[in-house]
Amino acid sequence: MTEQFSEEKDESLDRESPSQVSEEEAPQEELADPLAECTEALSAEKDQRLRLAAEFANYRRRMENQRVEWPARARATVIKPLLPILDDLERSLDAAAQIESEDAAFLSLQSGVSLVYKNFVAELEKFGLERIEATGAPFDEHLHEAVGQAPAAEGSASGTVLHESLAGYRLKDRVLRHAQVIVALTPEPAPSVEADA
Repeated sequence: MTEQFSEEKDESLDRESPSQVSEEEAPQEELADPLAECTEALSAEKDQRLRLAAEFANYRRRMENQRVEWPARARATVIKPLLPILDDLERSLDAAAQIESEDAAFLSLQSGVSLVYKNFVAELEKFGLERIEATGAPFDEHLHEAVGQAPAAEGSASGTVLHESLAGYRLKDRVLRHAQVIVALTPEPAPSVEADA
């Protein structure tokens, strides 16, 4: 019986137990997994930092552009409500020019309003306000707003501005108000109808 026991013992020694196999392989797997995890985490962290740096660069560029545009926006915000007053002064001067009067008080008032108008326009021009030239110019949708059409006079091309209803203004490159204009339209010749014979 002792022989039998020793044979069994020897066989068990030759075979590796499943617990021994898993203990030897386990450290290798544990070492491989943390390394892969660290590499993935490092790569993800690097991507996140690159994105954050790109977002910050875009934010800084956007803020710089806005900082440059803020003074122009502020000027536009202040000047735009003054344009109807400028229109009223122009209409007053046009109406006064149509009246033929030799009254000294009327002429004095007319010259005073004219002086106020000139000073007002000069101050607005210091801020960069420009009147958009319209009459006689080709229609440009970026500068003009067509409020009507009229037949083109002889010698004028179709699409030319015939009359300015309301003056347009721009502040440097920014259009504050489009000029409202009447545009010339060349009538198309009527199709000739042939009589059936």
